[in-house]
Amino acid sequence: MATDEVPAIDDQLPDVTPEEATEPPQDPGAVHADAPGYEQPVVDVEALRRLLDGTYGEVRDLVRRNLVEQRQILLDADEMPRAQFRERVLEVVLDMAATGQTGMGFPEAHGGGGDIGASVAAFETLAFGDLSVLTKVGVQFGLFGGAILQLGTQHHHDAYLADLVSGRLLGSFAMTEFGHGSNVQAIGTTATYDAEAGEFVIHTPDDASRKDYIGNAAAHAELAVVFAQLEVAGEAHGVHAFVVRLRRDGEVVDGVRIEDCGPKMGLNGVDNGHIWFDHVRVPRTALLNQFAEVTPEGRYLSPIENPNKRFFTMLGTLVQGRVCVGGAGINAAKVALTIAVHYATRRRQFEASSDQHEELLLDYGMHQRRLLPLLAHTYALHFAQDVVAADLHDVFSGTTADEQARRLLESRAAGTKAIGTWHATRTIQECREACGGAGYISENRFAALKADTDVFTTFEGDNHVLLQLVAKGLLTDYSSDFSDLDQFGMVRFVAGVAVETVVEKTAVHKLFQSIRDLLPGGDQWDQEAGLLDPNYQLAMLRFREEHRLAGVARRLKRGIDDGMNPGVVFSRVQDHVIATARAHVDRLVHEAFVSRTAALPDGDLKVALNLLCDLHALSVIEADRGWFMEHGRLSSPRSKAISREINDLCRKLRPLAVDLVDAFGVPREVLRAEDLLGWEG
Repeated sequence: MATDEVPAIDDQLPDVTPEEATEPPQDPGAVHADAPGYEQPVVDVEALRRLLDGTYGEVRDLVRRNLVEQRQILLDADEMPRAQFRERVLEVVLDMAATGQTGMGFPEAHGGGGDIGASVAAFETLAFGDLSVLTKVGVQFGLFGGAILQLGTQHHHDAYLADLVSGRLLGSFAMTEFGHGSNVQAIGTTATYDAEAGEFVIHTPDDASRKDYIGNAAAHAELAVVFAQLEVAGEAHGVHAFVVRLRRDGEVVDGVRIEDCGPKMGLNGVDNGHIWFDHVRVPRTALLNQFAEVTPEGRYLSPIENPNKRFFTMLGTLVQGRVCVGGAGINAAKVALTIAVHYATRRRQFEASSDQHEELLLDYGMHQRRLLPLLAHTYALHFAQDVVAADLHDVFSGTTADEQARRLLESRAAGTKAIGTWHATRTIQECREACGGAGYISENRFAALKADTDVFTTFEGDNHVLLQLVAKGLLTDYSSDFSDLDQFGMVRFVAGVAVETVVEKTAVHKLFQSIRDLLPGGDQWDQEAGLLDPNYQLAMLRFREEHRLAGVARRLKRGIDDGMNPGVVFSRVQDHVIATARAHVDRLVHEAFVSRTAALPDGDLKVALNLLCDLHALSVIEADRGWFMEHGRLSSPRSKAISREINDLCRKLRPLAVDLVDAFGVPREVLRAEDLLGWEG
């Protein structure tokens, strides 16, 4: 086909009467919440919590206990001056390091636990508490420590890991610059090799090249992993990482200038700073040389010849940060939902019936609509995060050595982080509103949750940039050139292959037929098909993803064929690129949920999770119903049937809501909100 569209099947459907359009028929396979035959499942909260905690239940419980012991930090955040609170946060971080929870991903030989999956589980669970503590842990052990571990070699591991794992050595991660943001490949800081002295000279050539928003820099870091443009014998070799001293005995060293970023929207227990370097000299061994080496006489050596591939391979080793931030965002959403759902089962408002008693908030259909789809999305993202964390563990522990698996991990981590952190922002805001004025009081945690998580959407990469990475992988099919391509290279790559190959691979026409094959009514699918069939739900999400992917490929090729500059072509289709990536992640998230529920034995727990799974899928379809209708996959009556089914699912989940949030395992002591929730912390 020459167009971006496939035939709309609504043209093949029989006419729908006004009565049918107003009252769409019910799914014949469903028993609705108000029907006599419906049996309400009973949730075993402890069993569900063990399911959610997964392999690392003991790790998560260790973190929970530590959070309870350190719960005073939540009050300190409200009451202490900024400088004092920073020291308090550092104290808590060091106390937690002493329990072993922050070092689980480091080699046992250097005082760690040797388990990357455990380190992700610990970090995610830490998000139930104060998020300045979480962020400082992320900077020290995830970014600084992770860079030493993944980019350094044995020399660096022996020199630094034991001290940084214990907290005796504090560091920072100096990548971001004022003038370049997410475009790390274009940073301006330089590292010039002086062969005569056997040293690198680290320099900030202009103000646009200052290191910006660097955690731990303003007060505590002694060292920094600094990313800079390497120059050897007059030849540029791209971005590399160096260990550079910032302080000695608490004092900033000569040649380094640090300024405090000052008060922030949130996370004021983290000491972010700006850093400038004025011809600071570091030894040759300061280069983290996992992927490149400079010999004493000044020869540059690397096992990866292509500089683009070398750069993206280096960044790919730091993917754990994205995995952890995504999981932290999802867990912060759990805190908000736990508070809002409990409040909604305690607070009454207005009489909804003739008995003159005010109704509980969660008994209102609109309140269910506000909170329960978000609860379903949170469960879906939890299971999707489990997949990413398991993939990370397998790739970095050596269980999986396949290069394709590494590329898929990078893409999936980017997409889950983007969708997970956007979900956190949306969920926390909705939960705050759902608690009315009570949600505006600091002790009820929403003020800190909103302020401290807002930056998660730009931590570890702006979410839109991360979704471009996801789309790049889809468009190039994670080819051998995947890690070599910037966005313009990706445009040229797609334009250089037969777009028909991409379209055939996506097989939207086959998906169109597969959707119809799933439905018992054939051409009558609009009136008879089951909405709660997971195969139907996944087929709809897969159709949207692959139709969008084929459309982006055609648009890119058309622009190049018309002689347009690749940058202009990309800019013009960027909205389609982002939409394609989001559709892809939506499908992966729902697949993870379906897979987890399908593996459960029959019983009430499976029934409850299937209700959540259905609610997640139908809510995603409903939110984009305009697209599905435009592309002939949803008629007006069926669209209305979906909304009706969502309302019914909400009614079914209403009696389970408290148990479903309690299964998250957020300790009551760290929820605070004693007056709001009617218990003592």
